[in-house]
Amino acid sequence: MFENSYEELAYHKLLILYILNKINMDLTNSQITQVVLETEMMNYFSLQQLLSQLMESKFLTTYKNSDREYCSLTQKGLETLEYFLSRIPVGVTKKIDEYIVLNKENLLADTQVKSSFVKQSDTEFIVNLRVIENQSNLIDLNLNVSSEKQAKLICNNWKNNASYMYAEVIDLLIRDSH
Repeated sequence: MFENSYEELAYHKLLILYILNKINMDLTNSQITQVVLETEMMNYFSLQQLLSQLMESKFLTTYKNSDREYCSLTQKGLETLEYFLSRIPVGVTKKIDEYIVLNKENLLADTQVKSSFVKQSDTEFIVNLRVIENQSNLIDLNLNVSSEKQAKLICNNWKNNASYMYAEVIDLLIRDSH
């Protein structure tokens, strides 16, 4: 089996740090995987191993938002990238840069439907539903529901149908009732 050299592992870790820095937003594991596989930087299994190592060494951190886990570049990761950036060939950074310019909107769109809920009491849950476009709220809706089951169902339905529901709400609100 092929064994990666230390230099090759370090290089691939730098590529991951570079991607997260260049895209200038936090990404889910599947979004990072999409960028890496579509730019043919490394294979899936190497990527997953390297992401895990980058988190263990505190170059990346993760957090949950709306039932999704996002990877974020830490200050330590950024400083390491800045120090070793010259080790990534210009042709490779150019390929990544071009991919990001062409695909950032698609990656960004994937992260712009948000849903969450907070338990107020045993019979009261506040559900927050949002659609964000270009860092601006298109809709920010809070609903008070009576069970966690309802809150979860609303959040899941919002994630799967937000664009349709948003269009329906707008249509209902601007419809002339006469």
